[in-house]
Amino acid sequence: MEVAGGADVADSIAQFARRRQRGVCVLSGTGAVANVTLRQPAAPGAVVALHGRFEILSLTGTFLPGPAPPGSTGLTVYLSGGQGQVVGGSVVGSLVAAGPVMVVAATFSNATYERLPLEEEEQDAGGAGGGQMPGGSPPGISGGTGLPDPSAVPPMFNLPPNLMPNGAQLDAFGWGHGRPPY
Repeated sequence: MEVAGGADVADSIAQFARRRQRGVCVLSGTGAVANVTLRQPAAPGAVVALHGRFEILSLTGTFLPGPAPPGSTGLTVYLSGGQGQVVGGSVVGSLVAAGPVMVVAATFSNATYERLPLEEEEQDAGGAGGGQMPGGSPPGISGGTGLPDPSAVPPMFNLPPNLMPNGAQLDAFGWGHGRPPY
């Protein structure tokens, strides 16, 4: 994603998550920012407003669409100042792009907020009978062949089994690799 200069980086990503109803996991970012408000990890409750231009060293975070609680979304940024000083923390106010800021992020449809550990009644309802299936084969193994059932194996590189590259083999976990297991 590209955030235009003058726009608030955190607000732009949050709006994207809300409008598209997608979860966003920010993996990294590059570019320059100014007018940054951070909560620093070393001083609980201390908020610092930084003015001037800073280069992004690290940018990570998550954004979930509503009705996720406020603490489940946000950014952490580490910045380099003009004199080489490094400062960072949780973004609690503005994080204004001083030029184009490139953000690398993964997005997820149907993103939901889950509180762990799960309640016992939810585990009983969702995890009942995890061992054998009617017919005697464990889940993901087709009837008696010992080979993974293609419909139960996660696709390699998000490709369905019929479009996987020639020579790709599946091990017991469904991951493709070019050499036989030891």
